[in-house]
Amino acid sequence: MTNLYQNILKSTGKKFLAVLIDPDKMRLEAVSEFISKVNQSVATHIFVGGSEVAETLTDNLVEEIKKHTALPVILFPGDVIQITDRADGLLFLSLISGRNSEYLIGKHVEAITKIQDTNLEVIPTGYILIENGKVTSVERVSKTKPIPRHEIQIITNTAIAGELLGMKLIYLEAGSGATHPIESEIISKVKNELDIPLIVGGGIRSVEALNSAYDAGADLVVIGTAFEEDENFFNELKK
Repeated sequence: MTNLYQNILKSTGKKFLAVLIDPDKMRLEAVSEFISKVNQSVATHIFVGGSEVAETLTDNLVEEIKKHTALPVILFPGDVIQITDRADGLLFLSLISGRNSEYLIGKHVEAITKIQDTNLEVIPTGYILIENGKVTSVERVSKTKPIPRHEIQIITNTAIAGELLGMKLIYLEAGSGATHPIESEIISKVKNELDIPLIVGGGIRSVEALNSAYDAGADLVVIGTAFEEDENFFNELKK
């Protein structure tokens, strides 16, 4: 599967939904039933990744997912060991909201040898962590602080800087299990300053919150924890 990025870039007016699956939380024997619900929903992509995942889990999980869906499977890795050629694409995440060089460029250099042995479509992505009221696994693992929600101009300038540095996507992230989603004001402000697609994730647990993110300008919304906690949420998102 190719042209993942171009399909997002050129789909004028279409809104995308990615279901995020954490290899550390999804049992292989549960994949078939879970993906069946994904296939019946309005989801357009499957993201796979987590902040703390044991080696080989991602490879095995992606292999199992691919048996049950034709949706594109894109890696959302927290570490180099989560890179697998069994997926279709890779969000090459640079944590531009933080100042830890390992997550700005260090891990990326480490990953090159592994990426070169794959056929993954690599999509450079500026990853911006926004404060959500609790310490997230991203903050703990990366040892970086999120940008406070009230610092809207700093969030916006960070996104613009990411685009000027050559990022093809900007990802606004409240973090796994966020207490509340990113405010519409932030999404709208950032989107109005970008010429590249905007991804929004974290804290979205209702159709209302999903539509609010779309209305504010999100091109692709990511939902993970809500499905982990209650798979019946899929019933509200059927095709």
